[in-house]
Amino acid sequence: MIASVTGRLATKGSDRVVVQTGGGVGYEVIVPLGVMEQLPGIGEAVTLATELVVREDGWTLYGFLAESERRFFQRLTSVTGVGPKLAIALVSALGADRGAKAIQERNIGLLSSVNGIGRKTAERLALELAEKVGEFVGGPAAPVTGTAEAALRALERLGYSTPEADRALRQVMAENGSGASDPEHLVRRALQLLTNG
Repeated sequence: MIASVTGRLATKGSDRVVVQTGGGVGYEVIVPLGVMEQLPGIGEAVTLATELVVREDGWTLYGFLAESERRFFQRLTSVTGVGPKLAIALVSALGADRGAKAIQERNIGLLSSVNGIGRKTAERLALELAEKVGEFVGGPAAPVTGTAEAALRALERLGYSTPEADRALRQVMAENGSGASDPEHLVRRALQLLTNG
C-alpha cells in the first residue's frame, strides 16, 4: 500500500496532480477540490496522504493533505455502493468536516446535492456512518475551507449546481497553476467559463 507520497509538484490538472519523487518516479494522484486549492505552486515540495484503490481496470491513487481526510475517504468507501469517485465528489463538495456533520445529522438533502449521490445512497451513508464519523467533525484538521469553498458556495447561491460549480472552479485553478487567489477572482473566472459553456 502507498500511504503517502512526497516530492515536487510536477503538474496540476483539473482533478489530479503529478508528484515527482526524489527517486525519479512520478505519481499521478486524484485530489479533492479543497486539496487542489491548498497545494503549493509547480516545482514546490508537497506531501500527500494517499489511498491506493486497486480495480481490475487499473490502480488509482487518491491524495489528501491531512491523514484525517484520508480516513474519512476510507470510511465513505466502506459503504456499499459508494466507490472512490463518489467519495472524492463528496469530499470535494462538502469537505471532511461538513460532510461528516451532514452524515451525523442525517442531512439527506445536503448529501444528495453532491454529484452522483442520489437519495438512496445518501440515506445509506447516514444509516451506516452516522455513529462512525464523530472524529471528523470539528477536529483540528477540519474543515477544509478557504477561497475555493467560498467561491463554490457563492456559485451555488447564484443558482449553479454543486457539480458544475466544482468543475468550473477546478478548471480555473488548473489555469492559474499555483492554485486559488481570492474568491472574487475565482467566481468571476468560473462565471465566464459557465456562461461561455
